[in-house]
Amino acid sequence: MRDRALACVAAGIVLGISFPPVDLGPAALVALVPLLWAWRGATPARAALYGFLFGLAFFGVLLEWTRYFGVVAVLVAVVGEAAFIAIAGGIVAVLERRGLRTPWLIGAVWVVVEGARGRIPFGGVPWGEIGAALHDIPVARVFASLGGVTLVSFVVVVFNGLVLDAIDSVRHRTQTRLAWAGVGLSALVACTVVASVARYEPEVTGDLRFALLQGLDQNRDLTTAEIRSDFLMRHHLELAARLRGEYDLIVFPESALERDPTRFRDVRAALLAVAEAHDAVVLANARVLTARGRLSNSNLAYDPDGELQGIYAKQHLVPYGEYVPLRDLLPFIEELDRIPFDYERGTERVMFRAGGHDFGTVICYESAFAPLVRGFVRDGAELIVVTTNNRSYRRSGLSAQHLALSQMRAAETGRPVLHASISGITGVIEPDGRVHDTSELFENRITSGTVQTTTGQTPYVRFGDWALVVCGLALVAVTVLGGVRARWRTAVDSGS
Repeated sequence: MRDRALACVAAGIVLGISFPPVDLGPAALVALVPLLWAWRGATPARAALYGFLFGLAFFGVLLEWTRYFGVVAVLVAVVGEAAFIAIAGGIVAVLERRGLRTPWLIGAVWVVVEGARGRIPFGGVPWGEIGAALHDIPVARVFASLGGVTLVSFVVVVFNGLVLDAIDSVRHRTQTRLAWAGVGLSALVACTVVASVARYEPEVTGDLRFALLQGLDQNRDLTTAEIRSDFLMRHHLELAARLRGEYDLIVFPESALERDPTRFRDVRAALLAVAEAHDAVVLANARVLTARGRLSNSNLAYDPDGELQGIYAKQHLVPYGEYVPLRDLLPFIEELDRIPFDYERGTERVMFRAGGHDFGTVICYESAFAPLVRGFVRDGAELIVVTTNNRSYRRSGLSAQHLALSQMRAAETGRPVLHASISGITGVIEPDGRVHDTSELFENRITSGTVQTTTGQTPYVRFGDWALVVCGLALVAVTVLGGVRARWRTAVDSGS
């Protein structure tokens, strides 16, 4: 038991460093092998324990940036996410006891549990989907365009399982099993070749000139005096003053404004001056007072003529960051005093237009949710803008992980993504997921250029999370068939 437990911890660490900032992406293709080995022959309870230990190590590495919010935050995040891997282990062990053990089935279990983790509780936490570890691998992004990160995760888990089968077959000299492992690996290779050759290419609709303003160079909390003096707005306006010529879109990222431009005329006037000077749409983020008298985390788009195109209010709020679920039941957690009020959640997608092109925008954590970004593209977005504020996480790996998620959203939808951060990392992402013009953390910088907007629907945009649905249906089917087979065997044994 000890050897298996240690192997699971080591495997979790390896998977953790396959993500940014270490970013050894290909390591994910073998990182699960020790975990899958530990699950073989284990009781459901023991398999759940192995999965939990793996999850503690994996999420302990991946989510190390939760330390900035205290011990309680680390424990809740890491333990809560590790529990999902424990569930996966228990399910795999139950199925194995019914004679159902193949890498393909384990891949389906992993995907279904990963899908649940990205949706529950409190909207879920998609951070750490295993397929996202391959964000810099072109062929993985091709699979993402077909079936989202979900499909990439499935392929990665199956590959790990087939590698384990091949190793076991060689050790035990089981030729038949080795042959089946070879067939499986060959099938994955063939699918990879076909997917690459038949890759969907979106149609280019034109060019959009942009400028992304990254105006926070202080790796610390701002003082009360700085906040009251509009420190962030002033710094971003100073960057805007360095712009020359015309643009289609100028982006002030999340938290760039301390005050609401719909309520404070001087803030609105400053934004409109930038828009008019460059004949550009200005997209700016602010805490906006809603009709119910509460605050929303919102992006606002102003035309060069001063018209407000609309306001998009963030829909996926960060639990225990922008609102506190079950607040009344947790008065003993002092760290929650840092979140004195709950933001109001947005309820609908809002499209904006710049340079003759429609674009959608998501705010920070929302870019982790593929279905939300897909919805904007189905609504007609030719470009996605991510505005984010990652300054609370200092120089941790979170900013690089966040940019990697935007890469996968670009690949899934076939849309360029402008990833605009207040403190870094800012970057420009092409429709195939290639990223360039990235900034350093905590530097004042203008990222500008031209990006090609696109239209058309990738298979993922057209069909959505079909890979998750297929895996779910497959699990239901094999569970039913396994139950029927078990009852049939019992009946046969009783008759004999």
